[in-house]
Amino acid sequence: MDKQTLIEKVKEIVSAPSCYEGLRKLGEDWLAAIGTDAEKKLSEKLIAALKEDVSSIDASLAFFQSDEAKSIFGNEEAANLAKKAEEFKAAGNKICFCPACQAGKAVLENASVLLK
Repeated sequence: MDKQTLIEKVKEIVSAPSCYEGLRKLGEDWLAAIGTDAEKKLSEKLIAALKEDVSSIDASLAFFQSDEAKSIFGNEEAANLAKKAEEFKAAGNKICFCPACQAGKAVLENASVLLK
C-alpha cells in the first residue's frame, strides 16, 4: 500500500463515528504534520495508538453482548451488532467490523510505509 492510500485510511479513521476523540485528534494531528519534521514522531504515536485501539472481533462481540452495550445502543441494536460481529467472525475475520478498526488494520499492516 502506498502512502497516499494510507493517508486516505487515516482520513477514514478520523471520520468514522466509532473513532474515539483521542484517536481522532491524533489522526488529525498526523494528517496536518505530513511533510513536516513532526511527521515521523506522530507516525510512531499513531501506530502505537492503533495497536492499542484496533479491536479484535472477539472483544467487539463481547462488548456488543454486554449490559453496557445494551444501555448505550438499546437491546435490539446491541443484539443486531452482536449478530453482525458473530457473522463477521464466522467469515474468518479477526478484527472488528467498524470503519475505524478496519481502516486502522490497514494502516497497521502497512506501518512501515509511514516510518520511512
